[in-house]
Amino acid sequence: MNLDHVFLCGNPALDLAATLRARRSVRFEMFVSPDRLDAWYLESGIVDAVSASQEADVEQAIAVREAIYGLIKARVAGDAYDGEALALVNGMARKPPATPQLTASGRWTEATPEEALATVARYAVELLGGPDVPLLKECGNPECTRVYIDRSRGMRRQWCGMESCGNKVKAAAYRARKKEARVAEVG
Repeated sequence: MNLDHVFLCGNPALDLAATLRARRSVRFEMFVSPDRLDAWYLESGIVDAVSASQEADVEQAIAVREAIYGLIKARVAGDAYDGEALALVNGMARKPPATPQLTASGRWTEATPEEALATVARYAVELLGGPDVPLLKECGNPECTRVYIDRSRGMRRQWCGMESCGNKVKAAAYRARKKEARVAEVG
């Protein structure tokens, strides 16, 4: 499976939630090592530098990620929040976040793994308590469980991304139509 991090969802909290892929089937974990967690923090743009994560940081990030995912799913479904998930995300959001600094070459954000995670938890709080909630949609690919912010005209976006999901679903539908047509010709 591809270990490249993808940022299609429109918010770091949604992108963090998407680091466990194919939740309904094969469940592919992106944070297989502390290095992969550090890479996610850097590639997401939350920080420019992060001190090296340890296994405990990975465990904490996975716990917060799962709490964020649960809160997102509840919010989209209009269900009540799970109390433990809410407490975990709020507790992390209360911790000191990554703080940008001004340098001679521009903005620079250096952080510990916990500060980076606190920043993501704050994104989750802002997202789930803000005006973008009606724009949250789950990808139309049955294998994908990414939730994204749909800012398309008319809110007609169906996929988290065309390359990652849209093309696959459209190609599968095309093949199914072709097969159906062949069966109809023979029968």
